Amino acid sequence: MTAPSARPRLFPLTWPLLLELLLGIGIGIIGTALAARLSDDSGAAFGIANQVFAALFVLFRVIGAGVSVAVTQALGAGRRDQADAVARAVVGASTWLGLAGALLALVAAGPLLAVVNTPPEVAPLARTLLQALAPALLLDALNATMSSVMRAHLRSREALVVVVAIQVVTLAVALLAMPHLGLVGYALACICGRGIGLGLHIALWRLRLDLRLRAADWWRLVRAPLATVLHIGIPGAAENISWRLAFMTSLAAVAQLGAHALATHAYTMQFLHVILMFSLAIGFAVEILVGHMIGAGELHAAHRLVRRSLALGFVVAFVVAGSFALAGPWLLARFTSDPEIIALGCTLLWWTVLLEPGRSFNLVVINALRATGDARYPVMAGAASMAIVLAGGSWFLGVYLGWGLVGVWIAYAADEWIRGLLMWRRWATLGWLPHARASHRKLRRAKAG
Repeated sequence: MTAPSARPRLFPLTWPLLLELLLGIGIGIIGTALAARLSDDSGAAFGIANQVFAALFVLFRVIGAGVSVAVTQALGAGRRDQADAVARAVVGASTWLGLAGALLALVAAGPLLAVVNTPPEVAPLARTLLQALAPALLLDALNATMSSVMRAHLRSREALVVVVAIQVVTLAVALLAMPHLGLVGYALACICGRGIGLGLHIALWRLRLDLRLRAADWWRLVRAPLATVLHIGIPGAAENISWRLAFMTSLAAVAQLGAHALATHAYTMQFLHVILMFSLAIGFAVEILVGHMIGAGELHAAHRLVRRSLALGFVVAFVVAGSFALAGPWLLARFTSDPEIIALGCTLLWWTVLLEPGRSFNLVVINALRATGDARYPVMAGAASMAIVLAGGSWFLGVYLGWGLVGVWIAYAADEWIRGLLMWRRWATLGWLPHARASHRKLRRAKAG
């Protein structure tokens, strides 16, 4: 059994998380390019099938949003036995959720693709790819859970090694298989990479965590540990679903603006995904550290950490977004030679300089609130903003008032700032404190018993 340092620090956790996130984006971009080489229809099918795949992955948020908090709090309280019980329980739950997602991909691929208005000429390719990716959903569920447990034990570097191995194997197999098997070759690559990742996670759990899974752990559902996870996970999943629905509604507004706007939106969003990874990595690291501190009863230290991390996230978001805005003409030229798209995309990137610092409030503070056990407030406070400002504002400003994509971006920024300031108010006024104390008391009573 390992003994992590009593005072874990932010940076050693943040940089492996950032690399993990950037690697995931990079493989997605490469996969898109490989699919586009086959044909335009293959490229379109790849994009649509992966959107549906990502939507199915929301199922795993029910477990994923809670496992890190449950394990870190138990470790912070010195309850290694409880942390191990949670880890075993979420493996079994992930198996069942992964099987459910895989079954949906297999039997409901056609209807799911119809929901996102897949063009008839693309639908057969997209359906085949989504069905071939079904086993990858099961493997993804298990890998995501086991990686979260590794990071909760402050083993971020080992978790990064697994991610690198997954992506290297995926890329190598895709390069070999896709010219011969088409999109099915990409699915095969994903299955191979994730299979290697699962094997590495099993080995690392034994070697680094001294945690050996029993046969029953792969399928058994244990009520008590899962109740702790679901207390955090269900609100976390609800928040994620609410955001996804609001964002899809905003995309429908963009579609009303025409193909030119859709292309500009698609290109600019690629850069947004990279920009937000920096704040997201800080947010994930804060969640892990705050969970340890709450378990140990170090509430003042948790408060100081969140204030410092938020300041860091704010500065990083501003600097990274500003750098992308300055490089906008060059970056957008990598995607298109249309001067109108480049000009409008550059304008949106400058609006992103305003948007991203607001988003850092959400990515840092929401994860901190969740780590204290205050999981319901973020979804309750943010749902109205997501529905009215993000979704409704995109239509009102972008379509009704005729402000186009600039109006949509203003809606994005307003939503992030409104929700972010609500979250910061919750933290600054210590609204999370009763939840943190309750979590610590529960762990202390369990330890004494």
